[in-house]
Amino acid sequence: MTQAEYDIVVSGGGVAGLAAASVFGSAGFSVLCVDPAPPITARDAEGSDLRTTAFLQPAQALLDRAGVWTRLAPHAADLQVMRIVDAGGEVPEPRVTREFAASDISDKPFGWNLPNWLLRREMVAHLEELATVTFRPGTGTTTLFTRESEARVGLNDGTRVRCRLVIAADGRKSPIREAAGVEVKTTRYGQKALAFAVTHPIPHDNVSTEIHRSGGPFTLVPLPDYEGRPSSAIVWMEEGPEVARLADLPVEEFEAEMNIRSCHLFGPLTLASRRTVWPIISQLAERMSAERVALVAEAAHVVPPIGAQGLNMSLGDMRVLLELAEAAPERLGGRAMLETYHRRRHLEVRARVTGIDLLNRASMMRAQPLRDVRAQALDAIYSLSPVRKTLMQMGLGARG
Repeated sequence: MTQAEYDIVVSGGGVAGLAAASVFGSAGFSVLCVDPAPPITARDAEGSDLRTTAFLQPAQALLDRAGVWTRLAPHAADLQVMRIVDAGGEVPEPRVTREFAASDISDKPFGWNLPNWLLRREMVAHLEELATVTFRPGTGTTTLFTRESEARVGLNDGTRVRCRLVIAADGRKSPIREAAGVEVKTTRYGQKALAFAVTHPIPHDNVSTEIHRSGGPFTLVPLPDYEGRPSSAIVWMEEGPEVARLADLPVEEFEAEMNIRSCHLFGPLTLASRRTVWPIISQLAERMSAERVALVAEAAHVVPPIGAQGLNMSLGDMRVLLELAEAAPERLGGRAMLETYHRRRHLEVRARVTGIDLLNRASMMRAQPLRDVRAQALDAIYSLSPVRKTLMQMGLGARG
């Protein structure tokens, strides 16, 4: 059995795992990144991830430092305005609209939106240029053994590697988290999400729009033009049976229903990709670390896709880990470092998971009186300028 040594093993080759490998590899740490499934890096390939990720300012700064942002920037759509619409009246039309302009708090956009399949493509290409990173797609972890001084990770090709730190970025069913014995609390809503791309005649003007009626938000996030027309990514959250019905509709019938749900804010929407379905849960690990193991991203926390928080929380994890690693490289993966990481991240993560859970439950309301209360609360809270600015700053991500 062969063995190799690295500073860090990253388990998971999704967007979060590839980001972790880029961040720590660019900082000079030797990194092995593994994932049992090769990344799908073409938009129309079977199994490609048609969801998008909006990188908020702190996340973009971290990727810029890692050297990967220069690859991503040409493909990104700026998010200059975040618009929240309540359309929960008797008919599906806007009755309360509130907009949050990035210019109110910054000279930069709120964030930059990119398709997940493209993120994988560009991040993989970036890793190929980093001498400090070895990326082995098609290889997964099978065993984890830790002790005070090191970790040993077994791989499904029969090899075993030694390292000082294992970063679990291997998803909500994380094998590394399970092997480390960390428990999670999972909340199920009975919801799923449809993710797809559309074109529309009215330009989005870099406005991200979240429309609340019932079942969950209907969110349009700006994309670069597609085939010469303005384009947006949509995440449409509904109860599971309704999502199944919508996913099976013929295209013409589906477009008719999504146009009603969109309140025609961008004119008639035209489907510009296949429809993909994703489960919606909240999940929180009881700890962010174990011996020689740091949990990041969905291995540590999962939230419904509201407010662009998911991957930005994940990059917040990596930012704190990187700060601790660079402050004392000789203590990489040690007990003190990982205890500090858990302490700095878990409280903030728990607060955000709780807050997004409440927002999602409010968006799901079907009873008309409760939807009326939601609209009144939205109108009252977001009309107050100091409150609005505070919420905008919190949404960008407080430093953990």
